[in-house]
Order: sequence, then C-alpha cells, then structure tokens
Amino acid sequence: MKPFASRCAILALTLAATTAAAQVTTSQYDNFRTGATLHEKTLTPQNVNARQFGKLGAFKVDGAVYAQPLFVPSVEIPGKGTHDVLFIATEHDSVYAFDANRPSDPPLWKVSFLDQTRGTIPLTEDMVQCPFIRPEVGITSTPVIDLQTGTLYVLARTAIRHSVGDNEYFQHLHALAITTGVEKFGGPKLITASVPGRGAGRSNRQVDFDPLHENPRAALTLANNNVYLAWASSCDVDPYHGWVIAYDPQTLAQKAVLNVNPDGSEAGIWLSDTGPAVDSEGNLYVPTGNGTFDATSGGRDYGDSVLKLDGSSLAVRDYFTPFDQADILAGDSDVGSSGPTLLPEQPGPHRHLLLQPTKHSILYVLDRDQMGKFHADGDAIVQRIQMAGAGLGAMAYWNGHAFFAASDDYLRSYAVKNGKLIPDGSSATKFVTSGATPSISADGDKNAIVWALSTKTWNGPDNRPAVLYAYDATKLGPPIYTSEQNSQRDRAAYATRFVIPVVVNGRVYFAARGEVEVYGLLQ
Repeated sequence: MKPFASRCAILALTLAATTAAAQVTTSQYDNFRTGATLHEKTLTPQNVNARQFGKLGAFKVDGAVYAQPLFVPSVEIPGKGTHDVLFIATEHDSVYAFDANRPSDPPLWKVSFLDQTRGTIPLTEDMVQCPFIRPEVGITSTPVIDLQTGTLYVLARTAIRHSVGDNEYFQHLHALAITTGVEKFGGPKLITASVPGRGAGRSNRQVDFDPLHENPRAALTLANNNVYLAWASSCDVDPYHGWVIAYDPQTLAQKAVLNVNPDGSEAGIWLSDTGPAVDSEGNLYVPTGNGTFDATSGGRDYGDSVLKLDGSSLAVRDYFTPFDQADILAGDSDVGSSGPTLLPEQPGPHRHLLLQPTKHSILYVLDRDQMGKFHADGDAIVQRIQMAGAGLGAMAYWNGHAFFAASDDYLRSYAVKNGKLIPDGSSATKFVTSGATPSISADGDKNAIVWALSTKTWNGPDNRPAVLYAYDATKLGPPIYTSEQNSQRDRAAYATRFVIPVVVNGRVYFAARGEVEVYGLLQ
C-alpha cells in the first residue's frame, strides 16, 4: 500500500489530467453560474430531433432526486477499472456513483448516511411541516466536487425519532472520495453555528443554527479554498434565518459564519436549488428572500437583497436592495427566489454585470462593482426589466445572449448590448409554474442548444412526468425536440421541482423521482 500522501499526489495528478475533458463538478457548470457548457461536439440543432435523439435509459436510485447530477470523466474505481462517473444524491440520504454511459449497470459504489443501529432516518414532510419535498427530506442541495483532491462534498439532513421525548435533528457536511465513497478529512462534520443577535429564536442574546428549521436548497460552492453552504427554510416555518457558512475543504473546520439578519427574522437563501455565484476576484454573491431589512439605517439585517460577500470573512462588501423592499416583503415576493448569473466582462461603463430574476417578476441587471445599495426614491442600478411571471430558477448565458423562463411564461432570449439586456426572441412553448432554469450546450460559439425542463408545479400532483425541451439557441421558436413527441419511447419519470438539465459528451441527464434520466443520440 502506498503512503497516504503519495496516493493523494497520484490522484491529484490523474484528476488534473481530466480537466481538459468535459466535466460537471458544480451546479450550472461554473461558479459564474452561466449554465453553459462550451465543449459539446456531439449534439447539434441538426441531429437533436425525435428521429435521431431520445431516451437511452435511467439510473435507478432509492429516493427522489432534487440535486443536480455531477460528472467526472476517467475515474479509476478500485477493482472496477476506469469509468466516466455520474454522481447522484437522493432525498433518502444516499449518494451513488454510476458509469455514466451504462444506465442499466449497478452502481460503482453507493453510500448511505442512514444508520439502522441508531435509528437514523431522513426527515419527513411532517417533521418539517412542509409538503414541498416529499415524502423524505435528506439531500436537496447540489453537491460540489474538488478535482484536485478527488472529493465530493455533500450536505445531508437526518433525524432520530423518539417515541418518548423530542426527536433529534442533524445536518452534516460529508467529504467523500469520488473513487470509493469513503469519508475523508475526518468527516462527517456536524453543522453548528451561533452569532450574537436579537433575532427570531434567540436565546441569551445568541441566535443558534437550527437543524430542523434551516432548510438547505442552494447548491454547495467551492472557491477561495472554502466550501460554502447556505440555508433558507421549509415553507416559511419560523423561526429561521438566512445563513452562509464556510468550511475548510481539507480539514472541514468552520472558517466563517454569516447570519444575514441576526437581529430580525427570515431572509432565507432560496435560489430555487441553483447556486451562489463567485467572481474572478473571489467575491461571493448571495441573494436573500423576504425578511427584516435595516441595513440602510445602520442595522445588520439584509432581507430581500443581493449581497456581495468577502470570500474569506463573509463580510458584506456591497449590496443591492430594491426601493420598494417593504412592498416586496408584504407581498411575499422574494428578491432571492432565483440564483444570480454573472456575465463575462462587457464593453462600456458597466463591465461586470449580474442578472437577478425575482419572485416579484422583476429582472435586475446590477453592476457588480457598484451594486446600488438602497435608495428610497428609486433604484441606482443598470436596468430593471418587467418579466411576465415570477423568477424561480436562474438565467443561462451564451455568446452575448441570456436565457430564462419565468413562471407561466415562455422561454425568452435577451441580447446583451452595451451593458443592457434587450428582448430578442421567445419560445413557442409556455412553461407553467415554476418556469425553467435553462442549460446551454454548444461547441464554442456554434451549434448551441437551449435545454429546459417542464417539471412539477408548486401545488400540483406528484405523478406529472417531466418534459425535456430542446431549442435552437439562435432563434428559439418551436422546440426542435421534446420528450413527448415520441412519448411511448421517450417519456420521462415523474418530475421533481427546480430541475436543471446537464449536458456532457453527447448525453443529457436530469433528476426525477426515483431516478436520473439520460437522453442522447439513438443507435
């Protein structure tokens, strides 16, 4: 057996060699959250049609899947050879590694965070008093992978039910070897935190992290030698707060904690299961939902805001809060219902733009160098765009165009010109609640396809199949493919919510209830 340090060095070199190949190690492909992969050479607008393209199979798992699948090529699995690996996390608190090209094969490895001897179970919808994730609540946030160390980071929720006395609730950060699923770095790490404050749920002038009421939906983020986690709530069940916590990826030591409203309440970090964004300087961008806002009068509470955080300390470096925040709060119309998208450097006076769709049907275009803060007489920002529906997801960006499908609206394209967004096209298909978070596959600046999913509606039945749509990114209009065009062959499993399609090496993967679907060119 090789010494541990030597084996880690060999693994790092092996994984570094894969970085030129297609890979998906984080939500929406990258920390700018562009939602675009530019290395797709197989799928084109010419061959994605119901004659040549369709469902290839499904990876069967033990629970509903809300987390976006991740993909790493050419992973050497001990005793099983080298595989392109698809990683799947479930609400039954399991993590799977499958050969991404062989959906009918058993998993290469599987890990469960449940412990029968202790009576550890996933949380139930009754425990969290919320039916939005059902019947179990285990792993919801999309994990993240560190290729340099070969580590998959997962945030899992568990409970121990007692017939006498109160139930126990836990959240743990797990660090798993991508080759075996074995825990690394002394994991798992129990999530605990406390900050001084006068806010909801306080005890002795301290606000403690509550593992029952704090519901993580935002994707895990790896940057600045930190793993960032964020929380909101289940169905607004109080008391809860918006939390961001940073951990050391190699020791799992807690490095920084931010409660975005320690003297108030709520302001959860929802993002509709997408991720916080990180710019090239390491700043973290986190939008918040409804809650107390008093930052403009010297307070520490940032409800309904977009925060620019220092990547090391999590201190608020800048922020934007709409002038009508009080009305937004009263209408339960969160600014942070969607995730942020950062654009590459633009010409003109606003070089660094951030796109933020919101639940109150406004798309904010912000200058990351001067966010705008709060002004009661009007927003000091680049642009404010009225959308036709609520924003519940995140935008995608490719080649000077941004794409998004608001709730009960069409998939829309916006041209980015001189630092402004200009509407320039829409799909022929309307997406019901909760709209769609699009994903783009392209070979650089050509052969771009916009992929979008029609998923479970917020109050709809659980037996609604997901529907995969593909559009030519240069013109949208009618879809070039849908999974219902040949439903007998291509129909997907029952849908979960806020699902993001993932495209890699000529395949399209997406989460569903009890499985992950895979589509591609038919043989």
